[in-house]
Amino acid sequence: MNRDKRISLLILTLLIAASTALGQHTKHAQPVKEYTIEQFMNTVRIGGSSFSSDEKSILFHNNKTGIFNVYSVPVTGGAATQLTNSAKESTFAVSYFPSDARFIYTYDRGGNENNHLYLRELDGTERDLTPGEKVKANFLGWSRDRKSFFFSTNERDARFFDIYEMPIDSFKPSLVYKDETGYGFGAISDDKKYIALEKSGGSQADSDIYLYNAATKELKNITSHTGDMANNAQTFDLSSKYLYYLTDSGSEFSYVARYDLATGKSEVVEKAPWDVFYTYFSQNGKYRVTAINEDARTRIKIYETATGKLVSLPQLPNADITGVNISRSEKLMAFYLNGDRSPSNLYVYDFSTKKATKLTESLNPEINPADLVDSQVIRYKSFDGVQIPSILYKPKQASAQNKVPAIVLVHGGPGGQTRVGYSALTQYLVNHGYVILGVNNRGSSGYGKSFFTSDDGKHGREPLWDCVEAKKYLVSLGYVDEKKIGIMGGSYGGYMTLAALAFKPQEFAVGVDLFGVANWVRTLKSIPPYWESFRKSFHREIGDPEKDLENLKAISPLFHADKIVKPLIVLQGANDPRVIKPESDEIVENIKKRNGVVEYVLFDNEGHGFTKKANEIKAYKAILDFLDRYLKNGDAMSSR
Repeated sequence: MNRDKRISLLILTLLIAASTALGQHTKHAQPVKEYTIEQFMNTVRIGGSSFSSDEKSILFHNNKTGIFNVYSVPVTGGAATQLTNSAKESTFAVSYFPSDARFIYTYDRGGNENNHLYLRELDGTERDLTPGEKVKANFLGWSRDRKSFFFSTNERDARFFDIYEMPIDSFKPSLVYKDETGYGFGAISDDKKYIALEKSGGSQADSDIYLYNAATKELKNITSHTGDMANNAQTFDLSSKYLYYLTDSGSEFSYVARYDLATGKSEVVEKAPWDVFYTYFSQNGKYRVTAINEDARTRIKIYETATGKLVSLPQLPNADITGVNISRSEKLMAFYLNGDRSPSNLYVYDFSTKKATKLTESLNPEINPADLVDSQVIRYKSFDGVQIPSILYKPKQASAQNKVPAIVLVHGGPGGQTRVGYSALTQYLVNHGYVILGVNNRGSSGYGKSFFTSDDGKHGREPLWDCVEAKKYLVSLGYVDEKKIGIMGGSYGGYMTLAALAFKPQEFAVGVDLFGVANWVRTLKSIPPYWESFRKSFHREIGDPEKDLENLKAISPLFHADKIVKPLIVLQGANDPRVIKPESDEIVENIKKRNGVVEYVLFDNEGHGFTKKANEIKAYKAILDFLDRYLKNGDAMSSR
């Protein structure tokens, strides 16, 4: 080979290497079919699972009719049978009865979160097991002999949840534990001698476990400590010898430990380089299931209790296994499989044959999964060098030659986490040409307790600045139009959207606020009474409305709404008990008085989020129309 040819080959090799290294940055836009919001929302949302007494069917819920109703599906596959026929309130499956086809389900009124427990009789009639106009009830589980179940209710005092046992032969509840302090429920031992309760400390990263002795009425703190330490009760073993719990004692991440009820000593059971979500035993103790929050994904591990050996799980497409529920015989396992381009589907797995059977088809068949996109877990440096984990979705239309608009998406909480997996709204926006970057700003869960607590007392500042820095990362991708970057979020993410427009008014071109906090003073005073158990932790993280009034005003967008100059859309449920309607009313009114650009979409029959498909369609279409008008097509630039 002569010298000129070698040089030409070398140049060609370098060009190919450079092109490969640039990866997404230099790829040309790909053709993609765009789908309507009606097509996206014709995808079915599903959840819940309970095996029937003969283990021939599974109870679950879906929103195929437009709102959630309860269904059953054969474990061998086939058509699901609709069991409830609500046309007004979304209705969610709780559990089949132990020996017949009756079942328990739950719903609230218009999103007010005052859920009751209802019994569906064999003749199809409904019975309210927890009546009361302002009562909220929670199903806590079946007794070991399956002759009764436990539940909690705040009927006596709206602030606290008392624990009851209800026999299914009489449905006459008896009081098991009267709460007059504000504890969260953890677990009840199979012999009914012990109840594990939880109490929040001074922050969201601080909690203790209390062990209640039903015979002596003694209540003992078994995780007493100094400093911040999170402890969460999980389950008792079948012999009622140990209490299994999660703790981050001496660690950045939560791990599984167990407490010996006889000796009072604790020992480590299972650790991971990430937070353990939960752990529990199958009904007869053959298996122990653990879920790990592994870099915004859910990783399931199942152990044989007797040997400690890991059980092989089904080999399925790249997606998360969630919602694991093992049948009473311990022969079958129900679970959900959720991926970026595939919404949750219900499966059943046979441990002996190692066969997984898909029981549902959630994605609208009109949508080709190839037209959707996979997420990418990325990290970028914030203003002070802190690494911010985030989830990136790149539209197929985007390229260096075709730069597209982008949205910084902020999760709820505070302390939530943006995770991988299917989101109809995200895929809808990406399908229509918007880059989505789901930011896990400091204070997000899943990345260690130091990161989790790093936003305490700093809201409206450092966590917001993390979102501002996300813009630099988006621009560095090479396919984002730097002048067309907006911000969007729900609940706490809605607050961050309003804060961005008020405190950094020139950074984002538009804002999308879904039921976000505008006035922390009012929100902290108006939180539901049943949040009493962690009121103090809110005060430490955000502020005390009595002691920190001026600071709360300083970080509340409502008091700085005159600085909002970019287009904003606000979506709100009228019955929201967490972020009440005046939060949105007043921010909208303030902007309108100054002739600012603001759109308001109010839902009379929703609470903190959407449970009705017609409302989701209206909301998400309004968001896309707003973004197309003010972000993609440039009206945001001419509005001010």
